[in-house]
Amino acid sequence: MSEGVGLIERFYKDVIESGNLALIDELAADSYVDHEMALPGQPSGKDGVKFFVNTMRSAFPDIKVKEIEPSVTAGNMEACHVVLAGTHRGDLAGIPATGKSVEFDCTDIIRVEGGKVAEHWGTTDNLSLMQQIGAVAVG
Repeated sequence: MSEGVGLIERFYKDVIESGNLALIDELAADSYVDHEMALPGQPSGKDGVKFFVNTMRSAFPDIKVKEIEPSVTAGNMEACHVVLAGTHRGDLAGIPATGKSVEFDCTDIIRVEGGKVAEHWGTTDNLSLMQQIGAVAVG
């Protein structure tokens, strides 16, 4: 079994959904590199992860993991697809709360080193998210 199994699920369940930001320091290596800038103004490294989590939890205080696919692992790599759901109750990238319910997905790939996330590549379906809150026209 790979040393990274379950780290992505733990991030979404315990950090995003439950709000345990202290866990970021436990899950991510000090040299953590994120190859995805999911939000405008997101800094690099662990500070960027904290920024992302704080922003998403402020914009969607009821954010929940609706669906999480079983992780796929190979060596020190783990990949996973997640669907998140919540209600837009706070500012998101300059867009004030709309009260609209949203559902959007994220796909993540991580490289694990010493039991911690060393690198992350990912996509967050920001277009669908922005369409659902009315910030971007559909079609």
